[in-house]
Amino acid sequence: MQAMYYERFGETPEIRTVADPSPSRSGVVIEVKAAGLCRSDWHGWKGHDPDIRLPHVPGHEFAGVIAAVGADVTGFRPGDRVTVPFVSGCGRCRECRSGNQQVCEEQFQPGFTHWGCFAEYVAIDYAENNLVKLDERIDFATAASLGCRFATSFRAVVDQGRLRGGEWLAVHGCGGVGLSAIMIGKALGANIVAIDIAQDKLDYARRLGAAVTLNGGEIEDIPAAVKDLTHGGAHVSIDALGHPQTCFNSIANLRRRGRHVQVGLMLADHARPMIPMSQVIAHELEIYGSHGMQAWRYDDMMAMILSGQLDPSALIGSRLSLGDAVPALVEMDRFADKGIQVIDQFAT
Repeated sequence: MQAMYYERFGETPEIRTVADPSPSRSGVVIEVKAAGLCRSDWHGWKGHDPDIRLPHVPGHEFAGVIAAVGADVTGFRPGDRVTVPFVSGCGRCRECRSGNQQVCEEQFQPGFTHWGCFAEYVAIDYAENNLVKLDERIDFATAASLGCRFATSFRAVVDQGRLRGGEWLAVHGCGGVGLSAIMIGKALGANIVAIDIAQDKLDYARRLGAAVTLNGGEIEDIPAAVKDLTHGGAHVSIDALGHPQTCFNSIANLRRRGRHVQVGLMLADHARPMIPMSQVIAHELEIYGSHGMQAWRYDDMMAMILSGQLDPSALIGSRLSLGDAVPALVEMDRFADKGIQVIDQFAT
């Protein structure tokens, strides 16, 4: 099969022919029909993720058709249309047994712990616990965009942030994660403040439902601006970028007893951000992480998509070939693209 492949961190990947995968007893092999290109893949390529062992095939957001199943798999068969959360649970550990597969103690992550989906085929373990069957009305590109950014945002906003209609949601960073959060917040009836340093992204955020936009490149004190606009601060605030400044601003712009959710990865030099802890204590702020979403929680998200309340296809930007995805991955630190880039051409 054709796959994006690299042998050293930070060196330009190449498209190479590698062996087709085989399913484990509990796993499946999926023919990839669409794959999302995510900043997490860039972090992995740069060497920021300790789970990656070289050589490596990246990619963790995808949808496709099952090509082969392992001996112990009974709930799925070849030909099924499926997607999968980017964090897959083992089904046996304490967290999995409590329904929290997104923090599985033995988690399987395609594109990180194992070879990923920037390839014609990808192998997935623990299939019975982690695969999500796709309704025929959801196309593969849209389904691929759900795996990390949209599903992670759904859990961050709905489960972790507990956002309710009429509340203020502040979203720091209007890339794929942030735009997903804006769309979900709008569907829940919240008022949304979108913050970014790129005006075109802010314009896009307004089209997706943001009531107010703030340009962080022009405003010196973002927390003060958010508090002024919301008459006291956001009820829920999300750092969708993953930067010390946006993390600080997201916590500092909360009203009393507000909830901050950290979605953007904080890795390498950004791993230890400053937190306004005196404000956290005095105002009884809540700080949460959000790490993907369990397969069993997809039902509510899918229901909102099929009913027309959510339209993740609106977030899809450029569509790429596997070869085009190489420079797109290498340049992801420039934050130049609006929406989600999707690979939907794999054979050369």
